Amino acid sequence: MAEPADVPRRFRVEMGEAGRRLDLFLAERLKLSRAQARRLLARGAVRVDGGRASESRKGVGLAAGTEVEVAPFRRPREARASAEADAPLVVLADGPGWLAIDKRAGEPVHPLHEDEGGTVLGAALARHPEIQGGGEGGLRSGVVHRLDVETSGVLLLATAEDSWHRLRQAFAEHRIDKRYRALVAGPIEPRGSISLGLVVARHRPARVRVVPESERARARGVRDVEMSWRLLETRGAVSLVEVRPVTGFLHQIRAVMAHLGHPLLGDRTYAPPGIARVAARHMLHASQIRFEEVSAESAEPADFLSAFEAA
Repeated sequence: MAEPADVPRRFRVEMGEAGRRLDLFLAERLKLSRAQARRLLARGAVRVDGGRASESRKGVGLAAGTEVEVAPFRRPREARASAEADAPLVVLADGPGWLAIDKRAGEPVHPLHEDEGGTVLGAALARHPEIQGGGEGGLRSGVVHRLDVETSGVLLLATAEDSWHRLRQAFAEHRIDKRYRALVAGPIEPRGSISLGLVVARHRPARVRVVPESERARARGVRDVEMSWRLLETRGAVSLVEVRPVTGFLHQIRAVMAHLGHPLLGDRTYAPPGIARVAARHMLHASQIRFEEVSAESAEPADFLSAFEAA
């Protein structure tokens, strides 16, 4: 029988669990991922011996007999994103079981909690309610892949379960042709490609770093990434490049270009202050996606063009 979502969960740390990290204890007892357990801590839903436990206490070891209480919550697949009928939605292309959306800069792909609005998913659900519950379900229903909040451009959503599985498999096998436009600092080689390892260095706010070969043997969670680029135009000290990532990983293009000495304009995570302040957001735009019958293109938005013209 499923646990009711409207009652708190209460646990006592057993002797065999003594010393267990709080986030790991929650993940095991609640059958969640550690990231999901940390989100419960972040929203203040966890109490330890009667006191509220913040996310900063995720690594605290628990003593036997400690009482842990978790406020009512829905499991990820049980959560429901809200349809937003008044939210704008630009459909670039569609086909059986899929939509290609023109995502605006500053617009999250999906909500992190049920009462969050202003997301691509919320706008899409108002037009395509069949998306609800598809794919990963919950607040990620129908989401095939993601773009950073400040990245604009082509985003795929699945409106049918079989299409979601087919497209996710294609992403996992690197069979999707993805192309981005980026404004980077400095003159760059006309063409290039690179393969290296990235690892998540920080979760909130997210940041990744390049792992030197000398560290790979002892580093945990290293992901091999691969991408290529070609120079389209140079204006002053700014280069407009087309980037083709073979792999897909958090902040991949941003972190790798910064590692190469060509950080993106407006990137407040990876660029030095002088370059970070040039634009209101990082200048990255998902311009094209192609796979079998799926084909969609998005023109660079006005702020992207203005940043290049001002260079």
